[in-house]
Amino acid sequence: MKKGLLVLAIAGGLIAILFLWTTGIYNRLVTSEEGVKTAWSQVENVYQRRADLIPNLVETVRGYAEHEKETLTAVVEARSKVASLALSKEVINDPTLLNRFQENQGALTQALSRLMVVVEKYPDLKANQNFLALQSQLEGTENRVTVERMRFNEASQTFNTLRRTFPNVFIANLFGFVQKAYFQADAGSEKTPQVKF
Repeated sequence: MKKGLLVLAIAGGLIAILFLWTTGIYNRLVTSEEGVKTAWSQVENVYQRRADLIPNLVETVRGYAEHEKETLTAVVEARSKVASLALSKEVINDPTLLNRFQENQGALTQALSRLMVVVEKYPDLKANQNFLALQSQLEGTENRVTVERMRFNEASQTFNTLRRTFPNVFIANLFGFVQKAYFQADAGSEKTPQVKF
């Protein structure tokens, strides 16, 4: 009888240890995944800030450069594409969705770059206080975008590393934790831009 109780106590102890071990891994995965979600929210936040600045910037430039309609239209269209892409939190689990999001944001970045080139033709516009303030806010926002994308990638790396390490991979698969996507460099960014005067 005592031997049976001892075996039962040992089995119960092992089950308790296994439960605590599994709970610890699960909780670390949850914490790390929430870090990825938080980082993604910040990425969305700074992209939204940029999208909110664009109409004011376009209106300011439009007053000075009415005949630059093609460039202004490209900026407005790129912004509307970004705004129309309804994203769920699943984008962090799907590299295809993240890539589509990144392509739309890249198109907006290119349109804004063309807009800034147009601005160079208008000295009065470059001296306009409203434009200078908007340009400064946009530059600051672009820096924030870069920082938040980097933080998102770091959070994804931390989660993915935790998820893929042994024995965590078994718990992650058991509870449905999936690998997170990363931001990639924009297509063509490996080429040095040519400057011609």
